[in-house]
Amino acid sequence: MAQNTSECATASSVARSEKVWPKIARPDLTFTPEIEAEMKPIYQRVKHVVTPMEWPHYAPLIKAINTLKKERNAVILAHNYMTPEIFHGVGDFKGDSLQLAREAANVDADVIVQAGVHFMAETSKLMSPDKTILIPDLEAGCSLAASVTAADVRALREAYPGVPIVTYVNTSAAVKAECDICCTSSNAVQIVESLNAPRVLLIPDEYLAKYVQTKTDVEIIAWKGRCEVHERFTAEELETLRGQDPGVKIIAHPECPPDVIKTADFTGSTAAMINWVKDNRPPKVILVTECSMSSNVAAETPDVEFIRPCNLCPHMKKISLEKILDSLIDMTFEVTIDPEVAQRARRSVERMVNLTN
Repeated sequence: MAQNTSECATASSVARSEKVWPKIARPDLTFTPEIEAEMKPIYQRVKHVVTPMEWPHYAPLIKAINTLKKERNAVILAHNYMTPEIFHGVGDFKGDSLQLAREAANVDADVIVQAGVHFMAETSKLMSPDKTILIPDLEAGCSLAASVTAADVRALREAYPGVPIVTYVNTSAAVKAECDICCTSSNAVQIVESLNAPRVLLIPDEYLAKYVQTKTDVEIIAWKGRCEVHERFTAEELETLRGQDPGVKIIAHPECPPDVIKTADFTGSTAAMINWVKDNRPPKVILVTECSMSSNVAAETPDVEFIRPCNLCPHMKKISLEKILDSLIDMTFEVTIDPEVAQRARRSVERMVNLTN
C-alpha cells in the first residue's frame, strides 16, 4: 500500500520526471570474469551475508548502477533497512531517514535516489528542494506514516487547543506541515522537553510515545500508530531466545512494545543500536528491529554473531537493485511536494535540526 494515498494526491505526487534527461541504453547484465574481478572488493565486504550463488546476479547490477550514477550525477541514499547488496553495493550515504536527507542536502548532485520508503523521499525533497528526488517503487509506503493524516492533526488541534504537536519524521510531508516540530527516535526526549510545555502530543507512534514518557516528566499524549515490523516482536519470544543462550545481548528500537523494551539490555535509535554493537562487540546479539539491519551490521562486524528473530518490512523490500537501475535509466519516479505544504513541512523539520544542532 502506498503511504497516505489520499494525501499524496494534493500534497505530494510521484511521476515520471518532467525534465528531459539524456536517454540511456539498458546495460548488459552478464556476469563476466571482468565484472567478477572489478566487483571483488565489494563482495569481500558482504561475503558474510551474501552467498556465492547470489553474487553473479547482483554483481552486474551493482556495476551498472554505479556507472549510471556517474552519468546522471546521482547519489543513492540507502536506509539501514535496505538489503546488503543495496546498502553496501550501491549506497553512497547510509543511515536513518533524517541523516540521509541531511547528507543529500550537502552533496553536489543533480539526482537523489531514495533507497527507502516514500516519506523518506519526501523528507529528502524538503531538505533538497532543487534536486530531483526519485523513489524506485511507488508502493514503498509505511504503515506508521499511513496511520495519521493531515486531517487527523487538524482534529487534534481542535481537541487539544494550545498543546504543542511533535511529529516523528516517519510521517508524510502533509502531516509535518500541520505540526509544530519534528523529532527522531534519538532526539524525541530533547525535542519534547525543549517546548517547555506541561503536555505534548507526540504522534504517530504509540510505542515511541510510551518510551519517551518513561524518560520525561512532561505528559505525553499518544496517537495509535504503530510500525508493523516492530509491533510484531514480543517479550516472550525474546525471553525464550535468552533462555536458549543466556549470554546474548538484546538491543531494541523504541518503536517496539513496552514489554520488549523492558526485556532489552539497551534501547536506542537505529544509529544508536549500530554504534552499541560496534563499540561493545558482544559475542552474540539480537537486534530487535528490521532484519536487514542485522545483515548490514554483520557485514561490518564479522566477529559478532547475530541471532535473528527476523521481521522484514514489506515496504522496504519493494526496493531492489533491479528497480534502482530502472529508476536511473527511466528517471522514475520523481517525488514532488506542493510548494505551500513543503514550506510549512520544511519549517517543522528545520526547527528540529536547528534545535539539535
